[in-house]
Amino acid sequence: MKVEFYRPAPEDAESDAVVAAAQVVVATAEWRGGTAVVTCEDPELRAALTMVFRPTSVIVANDSSYRRLGTEGPVVLQPGDLEWFRAVAQVRAPTETGLAARLVPGVHAGGFDPAAGYRTFTDTIERLDSRSS
Repeated sequence: MKVEFYRPAPEDAESDAVVAAAQVVVATAEWRGGTAVVTCEDPELRAALTMVFRPTSVIVANDSSYRRLGTEGPVVLQPGDLEWFRAVAQVRAPTETGLAARLVPGVHAGGFDPAAGYRTFTDTIERLDSRSS
């Protein structure tokens, strides 16, 4: 899985050109073999993003996609899996760096497989991600 980081457009931006210029990718992070690999030309920003992806727990408060069915409240995700990587990119990175994140496909394989309907979405993503390493 790959995450691209960009500076979000100002709230008062009315021009499409201003919004497009603000969404230029300034850094990327990839999930490779159980670790986050940060790529950035700016050494200060690279150090900040490396600190963001430190192997500590992350708390997700308002996203039900991280919770088990029938539960409520915040979720604490432990480091070391793809779900944690996604949560860090979407929750911790914007808070600590001010950058916005967007997930981009890192694997160009797969597709719809009706026989694999028994797999959860997370299992399918982890399976595809393991092929790319």
